[in-house]
Amino acid sequence: MTASSVPLLLDVGKSEDHRGYVEFYNELKLDYYKRFYIVSNPIKGTVRAWHGHKLEEKLIKVLKGEFLICLVKIDNWDQPSKNLEILKYKVDENSGLLYVPPGYANGAINLNSESKVMYFSSFLLEDSMKDDHRFDAKYWNPWEEYSPKIYE
Repeated sequence: MTASSVPLLLDVGKSEDHRGYVEFYNELKLDYYKRFYIVSNPIKGTVRAWHGHKLEEKLIKVLKGEFLICLVKIDNWDQPSKNLEILKYKVDENSGLLYVPPGYANGAINLNSESKVMYFSSFLLEDSMKDDHRFDAKYWNPWEEYSPKIYE
């Protein structure tokens, strides 16, 4: 994967026969990514947001269920504008990989119960923690229609 300055939804390759199917990403170079982690949300409407990096890149792959994944390009890391454009991606296990370039905050809400999403990171954990910027889940507002309880 070559770095891009904008988010990209990378297509999935599939091969199918009587045994089932194989999903593949033959153009993806995994040596660039240092680690991955899987997040499981058993309760529909769980919001995990906002988490951003100035330098780190991410790939996001839904393994089970459906998620609304939102990205915001940060204009000021100390006090970002609340009026920034929110990029929204509805993705499920049949979708490809979502690439998150450096300079973005991301958040997600699962739209089904028992959902799982996998994140690939271009940084080792200790380096990622030095580039870690978190904002309140309600700082930007794409979640309300999916999870009204977050606003109680």
